[in-house]
Amino acid sequence: MSDSINMAFVKQFEADVHLAYQQTGTKLRATIRSKNAVVGASTTFQKVGRGTASTKSRHGLVPVMNLDHEPVECLLVDYYAGDWVDALDELKINHDERRVVASAGAYALGRKTDELVIDAMKNAGTTVGDYSTGLTRELILSAVGILNENDVPDDGRRFCVVGVNQWNELLSMEEFTSADYVGTPAMTGGFETRKWLGVNWILHNGLPVDNDQRQCFMYHASAIGHACGQEVKTDISWVGERAAHFISNSMSQGAVLVDQTGIVRIACGE
Repeated sequence: MSDSINMAFVKQFEADVHLAYQQTGTKLRATIRSKNAVVGASTTFQKVGRGTASTKSRHGLVPVMNLDHEPVECLLVDYYAGDWVDALDELKINHDERRVVASAGAYALGRKTDELVIDAMKNAGTTVGDYSTGLTRELILSAVGILNENDVPDDGRRFCVVGVNQWNELLSMEEFTSADYVGTPAMTGGFETRKWLGVNWILHNGLPVDNDQRQCFMYHASAIGHACGQEVKTDISWVGERAAHFISNSMSQGAVLVDQTGIVRIACGE
């Protein structure tokens, strides 16, 4: 076994990891504000206040809105996901070990991305429900009503992430399953999404649960920010004393709450 790896192999492996991360590793990154290629240990997302329109006299000065800008800092943290591939093991298997390890690393980093996003939402926004019922029409309409009351834009960028039980409860509602209401379900990044009540619905297995009490989240894309200093990067090293390759995937990222009024927590019983 050579003590180096062909560069074409390395580039292809890294491409596989990046693709797997984008398609099946993370479900939430595409649903929020995102800032890439961040230089430094942190970055800021701007929270902009409301402007007010007013009149002016003929030839007078145009009134200034004096918008309030509140910078929200997002700290970046480095995350790693690595594994060993024994040289002789590769001779005994009949599957593509490269893809297996690539997918595992991508899934790990993708789960971390979603975990950061969910952590940023856990204690934010207004809560509807008291964990005494599952996901009902009343809870859904209450959550949508709060976003409307907060003047959250209904621009196609509203999302709601729910757990498995809540997704099953949605499927029991004709309004959610009938094409007359939601149209044809779409596949986004390898998973199904449906649009109902102006909200894009996503099934997610990583939502907070405690003693059969599940938190689901309805939010606008602008309410949460995700920053990335380095996209998924792969390093493959041959370690002679172990007679194996060590495959390391790394990523620098962080998530932060930008605007509480754009999030509603839905308290559901499992």
